[in-house]
Amino acid sequence: MLGATTLTAGFLLTGLPAASADQVRDGQWANQYFNLSKVWSITRGEGVTVAVIDSGVNPNHPDLAGHVLPGYDPSGGGNEVGTANPHGTGVASLIAGQGHGSGDGVVGLAPGVKILPIYKLGPGGAGGIGEGIKWAVDHDAKVINISQGGPDLSAREKDAIAYAYQHDVLIVAAAGNVGAGVDYPAKAPGVLAVGAVAKDLKIWPKSNFGPEVLLSAPGVRIVSAGDCGTSQYCMDDGTSFATPYVAAAAALVRAKFPKLTAGQVAERLVKSAARPDGVSKLPDQHYGYGVVSPYEALTMNIPTGAAQGPLALPEGVDDGGSSPAASQGTTTGGGSSTDPGSGLGNPGAAPELEQSSTSTMPLILGAIGGAVVLLIVIIAIVVANSRRRNRSQSLPGQPGGPAPYGAPQGWPPAQQPPYGQQPGAPQYGQQPPPGYPQQPPTGYQNPYQGQ
Repeated sequence: MLGATTLTAGFLLTGLPAASADQVRDGQWANQYFNLSKVWSITRGEGVTVAVIDSGVNPNHPDLAGHVLPGYDPSGGGNEVGTANPHGTGVASLIAGQGHGSGDGVVGLAPGVKILPIYKLGPGGAGGIGEGIKWAVDHDAKVINISQGGPDLSAREKDAIAYAYQHDVLIVAAAGNVGAGVDYPAKAPGVLAVGAVAKDLKIWPKSNFGPEVLLSAPGVRIVSAGDCGTSQYCMDDGTSFATPYVAAAAALVRAKFPKLTAGQVAERLVKSAARPDGVSKLPDQHYGYGVVSPYEALTMNIPTGAAQGPLALPEGVDDGGSSPAASQGTTTGGGSSTDPGSGLGNPGAAPELEQSSTSTMPLILGAIGGAVVLLIVIIAIVVANSRRRNRSQSLPGQPGGPAPYGAPQGWPPAQQPPYGQQPGAPQYGQQPPPGYPQQPPTGYQNPYQGQ
């Protein structure tokens, strides 16, 4: 389990002592790639809360002041207000950093969001990820960033991931930093796993990889806020710092399209991602569907899709084969074609795996239909009895009498077409309509595989 969860970033601790404003802003090469002015012309993420389950967040850092909500420490030690370890503060700054003064400090991708800080450990140093996820869900987070990783997952954490999915909260997690298979919780079904790329948008060699990776993002030589030695800023490598960029992009999409489900938000992110140079087939085990592209995610015409989106169904969630069918609408910069500015779904509600109607119209129609059938049956009985009485007055073989035994009783039955040739019968092997299968396969299978 993630009890002794390790930080998935390879902290270089190459602080920037006496860093100037130019050094910090110039060092934020990812923001130049994202083209923040274009992104912010659409939204800055206002109204969305992003939980950061990490080493704690310093709410007094000048680049985050006023944007950090009261948080939670499962151990009860108050460590959600983190100052000793800069990791959590750095992650939060890449999401919601404001900068300060006249062009100083770190600016995040979604500066309009609020950060909900949650400490990663529980009592006695045990894993607190599961408790943290549930607490974040219950306190109105719409996106959860987990820049942590480990070799396996506890039952409590599996339950928490399912809980988040059922309550329409998107979990974004770091793939890991050893160039091997994807760490948990990123590997778990229902979680959006993130790899890291360098400034040339080539995959970082230490970025963990596998079929679970859905997206990649800038994660090499990333400048973030946090007390590193004598500086208030750090420069680091790792999927820990790629992950908050994807979480921030998800928050922007949730702000622009508040009715999209968590899976549909992931859908927009993967469908709008930039294809890496030299990669001919997506998804790729290192890049996923490419490098996250927030502006395109906010403005491209993308089918809304099924509620589950590209996310694998979490363990413990039984959809009963009734996952919502793909919508035929298309969301643009102004929302879906059927509901401008909103997309599909209910804000704050879990993806509806089954939905029943409360309309009484089917009951009324059923009652009327039953009465009509009953009336027809009564008329048929009366007519049959009348004919029987008339026939009983005639002799066999005479006009109007019953036919003699063995004689034809009327026209032969109509000939039925051979088996399997009924008009409109579906043929074996017929392909389902475009979109996700209504009953996802068991286990992790990426629904976009092979595109």
